[in-house]
Amino acid sequence: MRVFSRIVLILALIAVSGAGGYLAATRFKPATIQIAEESAVPAETGRKVRFYRHPMGLPDTSPVPKRDSMGMDYIAVYEDEGEAAADPSIIKVSVEKVQRAGVRTEAAERRVLAEAIHAPGTVQLDERRQYSITMRAEGFIEEVYAGATGQKVKAGEPLFRIYSPAIVQAQVDYRIAASQGQREGGVRKLRNLGVPESFISNLPKKGQQPLSLDWPSPVDGVLMTKNVVVGQRVMPGDELYRLADVSTVWVMADVPEQDVGRIRVDDPVSIEVRALPGETFRGKVSFILPELKTETRTAQVRIELPNPDHKLIHQMYTDVTIEAALGKPVLSVPASAVIDSGLRQVAIVDLGKGRYEPRAVKLGRRGGEHVEITEGLKEGEMVVTKANFLIDAESNLKAALTALTSSNEAQQ
Repeated sequence: MRVFSRIVLILALIAVSGAGGYLAATRFKPATIQIAEESAVPAETGRKVRFYRHPMGLPDTSPVPKRDSMGMDYIAVYEDEGEAAADPSIIKVSVEKVQRAGVRTEAAERRVLAEAIHAPGTVQLDERRQYSITMRAEGFIEEVYAGATGQKVKAGEPLFRIYSPAIVQAQVDYRIAASQGQREGGVRKLRNLGVPESFISNLPKKGQQPLSLDWPSPVDGVLMTKNVVVGQRVMPGDELYRLADVSTVWVMADVPEQDVGRIRVDDPVSIEVRALPGETFRGKVSFILPELKTETRTAQVRIELPNPDHKLIHQMYTDVTIEAALGKPVLSVPASAVIDSGLRQVAIVDLGKGRYEPRAVKLGRRGGEHVEITEGLKEGEMVVTKANFLIDAESNLKAALTALTSSNEAQQ
């Protein structure tokens, strides 16, 4: 009986202790939850908190401690910290580093962009600078001085010598008219036969008159065609020479039909000649021919080029680049200001005092050395055009370190 009583007492004590353990367990669990919830509250540091920002740099702040959807604690931003701490996207770069990197900036401005139109072309003779030496009287060629096609001649240099009975008779009539005070009547007859003014002005009024004359070149140029030999009989209407002044030439560019509407007269043009690698010739659009080639559906655009050294030769192939304007001014920046990774386009905005902000932008049309900005920048904002990749690298490093630090804190 005494043994039984002892067994009952022991069982009662075990039951009471089990119940107490359960109550202790139920009381301990809320305490554990409370500690976990309070882990978002920063330790007292004596510094005044401005607000709490998202640990991954998202544009979300909170006046009180909180966690994001992944359980990561928001980061406290204190009153004594700068703007770069409040906004993790802003990079602070020292003046010394800026100077060493050679950072250059330029304002985002509205400008009319020019889009390059590329077209093949050929060098052509200036049609307004070609001359034909054509006889208006019958005659015989006594001497040929310019005897080869392609030969360069100077203005006034003799091309050939000719004897013409009609011109001799006109000289006699000139003398008679001059002796009677009617010189202009005799001069008119010589001019009608195409006799050069230099020959008429040197005609003697007395004495023996010349029976033949040396026909001078009217301009500086190149013999494009030669149809005369010594002893040849020439008739009125025969073309003996064709000369071209090649000090100025045309480049005729074949522009595709879809691009013709964007070209205007006086648009700047740069031309590279395949026969002269490394050299670039610059000119302007002077005329757009109002007709399309039906075979190629291209329009011919004329560019006038000075050719003082006669480097550009008739029928040379060229590569033409026309800077065609794109209409109204648009917000644009230098192309070098945009960092394009293929997945995103970023411009580095200079906020002053060594502060820089990488800004995602959307690009529009390109023209020359500039690119249109459709979103992400405002007119007048300064963007970095040189060494911007260094600032972007610092921005990426800062973002990575911030994310890593926040992740470690969350795990702890």
